[in-house]
Amino acid sequence: MSLNEQINNDLKAAMKSGDKVRLDTLRLLRAAMIELAKRGEGGVITPEDELSVLMAAMKKRKEAIEVYEKVGRTELAEQERSELAIISTYLPKQLSAEEVAVIVQRIITETGANSAKDFGKVMPLAMKELKGKFDGKVVQEMVKARLGA
Repeated sequence: MSLNEQINNDLKAAMKSGDKVRLDTLRLLRAAMIELAKRGEGGVITPEDELSVLMAAMKKRKEAIEVYEKVGRTELAEQERSELAIISTYLPKQLSAEEVAVIVQRIITETGANSAKDFGKVMPLAMKELKGKFDGKVVQEMVKARLGA
């Protein structure tokens, strides 16, 4: 079952159960998937496209949480956290920082990167392997630290 089908099934279940936060969050994800299908060629959505929709939604929630906490709107930050938790259930298993560090080091070794100039070689490979499994911003910081940037 594709992610899109799973979201549709969970949307129906949320309607029946009356879980408003889950229902609203799934509706937003479904709308983003439909919009993506209309933009793409032939209306076919790849698993990578589905993952990018989830990552974008997750990033928006994280940014909103930061903003709401800065201005003291804890109730809105909590709602965003609830939505983030729902979105996270559809993402692949998240890796630990130690696991990511091992993967980054392996990629650096495989590419022969040894300075900050090699950042462009390492980062695309790291993100291809880690997309959806770990925060890209943290991966970028790890790569920079290991290359001495």
